[in-house]
Amino acid sequence: MRLTDIDQLFTPSAVAVFGASDNEGSIGGMVFRNVLAGGFKGQCYPINPKYDQVAGQPCFSSLNELDKQIDLALIATPAECVPAILDQCGSFGVKAAVVHSAGFGEHGERGKALQEKMVEAARRNRIRVLGPNCLGVMRPQHGLNASVGQDLPRRGNVALVSQSGAICTAMIDWSEPRRVGFSAVVSLGAAADVDFGDILDYLALDTQTRCILLYVEGVRNARHFMSGLRAAARLKPVIIVKAGRHPAGTRAIKSHTGGFVGSPDVFRAVTDRAGVVQVANLDQLFAAAQVFGTRRRLSGDRIAIITNGGGPGVLAADRTVELGLSLAQLSDSTRQTLEQALPDYWSHGNPIDIIGDAPAERYRQALDACIADPEVDGVLCILAPLIFGDPVATAQQVIEASKGSRKPVLACWMGGNHVVEAQSLLSEHDVPHFDSPEAAVEAFSFLAIHQRNQKLLMQSPAPLSHEDPPDVEGARLIIEGVMAEGRKVLGTIEAKAILSAFRIPTMQAVLARTPNEALMAAEALGFPVVMKINSPDLEHKSDVDGVKLNIDDAQSVRRTFSEIVERAQRLRPEARLEGITVEHMVSSRSARELMIGVFRDKIFGPVIVFGAGGTKVEVLGDRALGLPPLNAFIIETMIDQTRVARLMGAFQQMPPMNRVALARILQRVSEMVCELPEIIAMDINPLIGNDKEVIAVDVRINVDYRPPQQPTYGHMAIHPYPGHLIERVQLPDGKDLVIRPIRPEDAEMEQEFVRGLSEQTKYFRFMQAIKELTPEMLVRFTQIDYDREMALIGVVEHDGGEVEVGVARYMSRPGGEACEFAIVVSDSWRNLGIGARLMRSLMQNARLRGFRLMEGEVLTANTRMLALVKSLGFRIESDPQDMAVKLVTKVL
Repeated sequence: MRLTDIDQLFTPSAVAVFGASDNEGSIGGMVFRNVLAGGFKGQCYPINPKYDQVAGQPCFSSLNELDKQIDLALIATPAECVPAILDQCGSFGVKAAVVHSAGFGEHGERGKALQEKMVEAARRNRIRVLGPNCLGVMRPQHGLNASVGQDLPRRGNVALVSQSGAICTAMIDWSEPRRVGFSAVVSLGAAADVDFGDILDYLALDTQTRCILLYVEGVRNARHFMSGLRAAARLKPVIIVKAGRHPAGTRAIKSHTGGFVGSPDVFRAVTDRAGVVQVANLDQLFAAAQVFGTRRRLSGDRIAIITNGGGPGVLAADRTVELGLSLAQLSDSTRQTLEQALPDYWSHGNPIDIIGDAPAERYRQALDACIADPEVDGVLCILAPLIFGDPVATAQQVIEASKGSRKPVLACWMGGNHVVEAQSLLSEHDVPHFDSPEAAVEAFSFLAIHQRNQKLLMQSPAPLSHEDPPDVEGARLIIEGVMAEGRKVLGTIEAKAILSAFRIPTMQAVLARTPNEALMAAEALGFPVVMKINSPDLEHKSDVDGVKLNIDDAQSVRRTFSEIVERAQRLRPEARLEGITVEHMVSSRSARELMIGVFRDKIFGPVIVFGAGGTKVEVLGDRALGLPPLNAFIIETMIDQTRVARLMGAFQQMPPMNRVALARILQRVSEMVCELPEIIAMDINPLIGNDKEVIAVDVRINVDYRPPQQPTYGHMAIHPYPGHLIERVQLPDGKDLVIRPIRPEDAEMEQEFVRGLSEQTKYFRFMQAIKELTPEMLVRFTQIDYDREMALIGVVEHDGGEVEVGVARYMSRPGGEACEFAIVVSDSWRNLGIGARLMRSLMQNARLRGFRLMEGEVLTANTRMLALVKSLGFRIESDPQDMAVKLVTKVL
């Protein structure tokens, strides 16, 4: 089962350069010379009907004249020629192309039309296209410089993917003195076909890549981006720098690439949920590359600081606190070790000031003690070039100590000329080093952020909880009724009915259309009461001073009714006034005012907001964002990110707030967002919480029609765990088989399943001899995206747990119309129809997801599998390139 189809972009054997020439200023000439100069081991052919020779090599007018098998086409011709060149490439079996040419989507309507023709030609010929208007791709290990850039960068294990070619060239130049090497460099350009998601899919499985750096300006396909990002982040660190965080930058991006840019706060929530690290600038991007390149990870955020000067240690400690990290509390045994090794006047705490006359051996003793301390998660060694000490000798000791450490060891050799040699030595031995204590602590924080975000990545919430299911259909009927009247804003009573359908406690509201009706409502609810204007045309009731609190007698009720209505009619005469809602006044000394909101980001879809509530919510800006679906872990993370969380504990003789009730409401809001794509905005403010309950006092909901043909959960950037696919069937021997989508926590069970397969079954499934799944394969197989891929496992109960007996999976092919499948059943559970049941469920799901074709590869010797797919209606053909393989396809 192939997981990527862009291999030829990175590992071609033969390359053709369309538009190659001897003209020094031509793009095609630069590309051709770069391929030759890079040391590419394969064949490179110039294609240009205007020349007989280019760079001393025979030049061909077309692929017809060349008549060679080409893997990768590099196109640097006028834009209008590109679609015809792709058609030519398709007739010769070319699988990938890089379009360096400009003049497409960035050049007005004519360019956009030409870009559409290019994409149509690429899809028609099943060619994956990088670009247009891109720098290209570099693969240093293969000597491939298919770019309009400079010389190939140093070989290494860092991959760089950028929407800006200029950023690529700058970072390559920047990396050389820092001794950062690259496994791949990719410039996406306009990304008309190949985008971040495709490249991330490849790099996730690339053995030469240990760390991935992304420069992102805008995202076009949120689902594809999130899917590729999460898949890569499950296997290796991904670090992102996001441009366009402010309006001026956003305008520049739109003029630069025509890309789409979402809210910076939303993008931060996206990267956190995807398990990646977002940094602020290119300096931090390289800093993160250094610390992640060592492959050492954190088990916590406790840092020990070793320094030969008090000032640098204080700066590092201050930055540690500012970033929310922890200064390690040294264990008693570590303190005793340091007491014996260090001078009497050392700092006796963390930061560990080992005094300005510290020789290299003293650094080593302190570092060894910290590495051995279970209370320490990582160590920063700082050296100021004082008259005493030897920077190079000290660096050598740090290098030796870090070799045997599983904990990250960072270095900060401050200064210039006196420490250059030592810094070079640290770089040579992969010890991350930084010019300032603050920069070093920031780099350490990236490891801590990665650890935290990886926990978020592991969450696979279902759209609905099983406890007290909501009345989804009833809520949907209310919304449909509102929209049938031509309204897009729900009234207070309607909005609270939606909350009630999802089991969210609300303050009862009674609609009164006359002063007397308001009085009767107040008497029924009990004084004091709150009175609010009710109008579908008023975004905020406070705009017309339409909320009055703490009304405690009958005369005040009727007088307030008239005042509110008259003021609203005067200030907003065009607004439709439906009356006044009357509610009982919540009066609790221990109450906290909170807010839960929902808004629709134009790129990433629905976003849930939590924070401090009340009238000053926009001014205070105390909020945390989360992408649905949420679960308990994500919800607690969101709450803890806010300042108002500190007010939820006991203080000033107030009991702690009921956080369990708050978390339950956030879970219900998540369910609402998942199940009701018609909701485009919601504002529950205030949400009053005390030690006993949390209740929605006021709510506003905006709705709109969902796009036609939108699949279930198609409005969300993250597909929830598809619990609706769980089914229970009975096998012929009477045992119950549960078929369900795989979950991340199934990793151990999946590994045991593969280990238990016979050698022949393993070979038939993986088309190679394996003993068990590698850690990378295990992550890739169990932590899946439920949108473009699916894995259904068959499990039976055994000794109070589950045992996997079979698994069937598919993955989307380019274009979204076809998917590729794979299936395997345990040898001891054959002849019970498990394979057929899994495949039928898999095909049904693929059909519902909109796939039209399912295809796969089966070894000719695997007669059982061939018989199974034949019984399911698959067409079986021999692979013309490998007679040991059968190609099987079925129209869904």
